[in-house]
Amino acid sequence: MKTLKDVKIGETAKVVKLHGEGPVKRRIMDMGITKGVEVYVRKVAPLGDPVEVTVRGYELSLRKADIEMIEVE
Repeated sequence: MKTLKDVKIGETAKVVKLHGEGPVKRRIMDMGITKGVEVYVRKVAPLGDPVEVTVRGYELSLRKADIEMIEVE
């Protein structure tokens, strides 16, 4: 299983599945990250947290704990 954490800077990945429960999963979906959407990894902070991605035409910063729940291909 490959997660968004495994995607390198400058690469694009397609979301396959969201893991997680209840409010956490809902918050990720509310940010526009849903099944089938393309996510482009723009930047990663020096210590790896947060990660800046482009999704649906806007920039979004995600915590490491959140990107581990996003399965991609």
